[in-house]
Amino acid sequence: MQKFTGASLALSLSLVVGVVGAGMLPAHAEADEFPRKGGQKTSRPAVQRVTPIPETTLLPATEDSHPFGAADHQLIPEDLSRQGYVEEEYLASGNANVYSWPAPGPAIVRTADAPYTTRVLVRKPAKDQHFSGNVVVEMLNPSNLFDLNIGWAMAREQIVSNGDAWVGITAKPISVEALKNFDAERYGSLSFANPLPLDDPQNCTAVAADSSRTTENGLVWDIYSQVGAWLKSDAPSNPLAYGGESTLVERAYGFGYSQTGGYLANYINGVQPHVVESDGAPIYDGYIVGVAGGAFAGAYPMNQCESAPGPEDPRRQFKDVGVPIMRLMSQSDYLRGIGSRRPDSDATGDQYRHYEMAGAGHATPDELYFSAASEDIVAAGRTVPPMSCNEGPRSRFPSSIFFNAALKNLDLWVQDGVAPPRAEPILVENGAAVLDEFGNVQGGLRSPYLDVPTSTWYGTATGASFCFIAGYERPFDDETVSALYPTHGSYVKAVKDNVRELKEQRFLTPEDARKLHKEATQADIPR
Repeated sequence: MQKFTGASLALSLSLVVGVVGAGMLPAHAEADEFPRKGGQKTSRPAVQRVTPIPETTLLPATEDSHPFGAADHQLIPEDLSRQGYVEEEYLASGNANVYSWPAPGPAIVRTADAPYTTRVLVRKPAKDQHFSGNVVVEMLNPSNLFDLNIGWAMAREQIVSNGDAWVGITAKPISVEALKNFDAERYGSLSFANPLPLDDPQNCTAVAADSSRTTENGLVWDIYSQVGAWLKSDAPSNPLAYGGESTLVERAYGFGYSQTGGYLANYINGVQPHVVESDGAPIYDGYIVGVAGGAFAGAYPMNQCESAPGPEDPRRQFKDVGVPIMRLMSQSDYLRGIGSRRPDSDATGDQYRHYEMAGAGHATPDELYFSAASEDIVAAGRTVPPMSCNEGPRSRFPSSIFFNAALKNLDLWVQDGVAPPRAEPILVENGAAVLDEFGNVQGGLRSPYLDVPTSTWYGTATGASFCFIAGYERPFDDETVSALYPTHGSYVKAVKDNVRELKEQRFLTPEDARKLHKEATQADIPR
C-alpha cells in the first residue's frame, strides 16, 4: 500500500513553471479575453420536464459518520466554509431503465423501471445570492473501484471563483460496494440491484471483473438524467432551491473524466435523445468530456451483458448533439484516442471543440489529493493508488489550468454565444508525436510549462496501477537552465509575456495567469 509521507506529499504538491506558445490558433476577434459579465444573454424557454426526479433523503455528517470523499476528509482536506461553500450528501432513489445499444442512434429499453438507490454529493455556495445559477454534474469516476471526485479536482478553482455548484453521483455498483465497506450504516440502503434474476437467460453469466450478476452497471444512464432533472426542478427537496419555491439552477453542465468521460458518449448519443423526445430539451446545457475518446475510454457497454461500441464505431464521436461539447485529451491518451479528433464547429446544434493538453498526464496527483483520504480508502476495502511510479512522482503538470478555462469558456458559449478559441492538436507524424529540441510535444494546448521549459514532460510511466497513464517530469540540468535563462528576471519576463498572451486568447483564466506568473517569480530559476 502506498504511504504518503510529509516529504513525498510536499514534493508532489510543488509546481515547476515553464511556458506557452506554438500550436495555438488565434481566437475570434470578438472573443479575445474573457468578456465581462452582464453581456447579452441567450433566452431559454421554460421546460416542462417529463423525466422523473428521484426521492431524496439528506444524510447528515456527524463526528462518527461523514461522506466518503467529504471535503474535510480528502487527502488534502479543504475547509469549504472559508470559501463560502457548504457540502451536503443525499440518498437518491427511483426507477431506471436498463438500455441496449445495438447500433448508432438512440438506445432501446432492455428492462424497464428497475429500482435504484445511489448517493449524491453536493457542494454549493452557502448563500443563494452567491450562487451563479450553474451546476457542474459528474458521474464520480469508479476506475480505482471507489469514487474519485475528479471534476472537483480539475475545475474547483473556476467553480468556486464563479460561484457554481458541483454535484457528484455514485455511478457504479463496484463503488457502492466500497461505500458499504466504508460505512455500512450510512450507505446500507444503496442499491444497483440487477432487475433480472440469476436464472433469467438475459442475465449473462460472463461479466467484467469489476461487475456482478446480482447488480447492473446500466442503471447509471437514467440516474444521471433524473439527478439532473431534480437539480433543475422546483421540488422542495432540491438543494439548489436554497429553501425557496423554485430552483435557482439556470444551466447544468455535464462533466466526465476517463471512464465517466466515456460514459458521456453513451449518455449523449444513446440516452439524451430520449430526454429530448420526452422533455423537449436536454437536461444538460453543455458538456466537458475529459481524457476519453476514440479507442481510449471512448464509450462503454450500455449494459453489462453487451460489448462496448468498437474503436471505429461512430457512437464514440459527437455530431449534431444540440448543445456545446468540449473534449480534452491528455498527452497520455491522445494517440490511442486519436480517433476522437474531428473538426471544431460553431454551427448551431453542432458546437464542438477538441483540445489536446500538451504536457499533461491522464492520472494526476490532483485526482487523489481532492478525493477520499488514504485511511478512508483503506476502510472502504480498497488499495490506495500509488502517488509515484518507477520514474518518480506522478506528473505534477497542472491539468486544472486547462479545465478551468474550458469550464469558463463553455459557460460563455452557452450563456452568451461567445465561441471558445481553437487550438491545433498535438503534432503527429507516422503515428508518433513530433518533439521539440527539449523532448516536449509540439502543438496542442500550450502552457508556460512547455514553452518556457525547465523540464521534459512525459505522458506515460511504468509501475503499478495507472502509472502507464500517469506521466512524469524530468527536470533540465542546471547548465541547460542557466543557458536558457541567464537571470531570474529573464525567466520571469518570458513566463509573464506568454501567460498574458494565453489569457488574452482565453486559454488561461485570469486567475490562473496570475498564479503562473506568481509561481515564476518564486521559482529558483536559474538555480
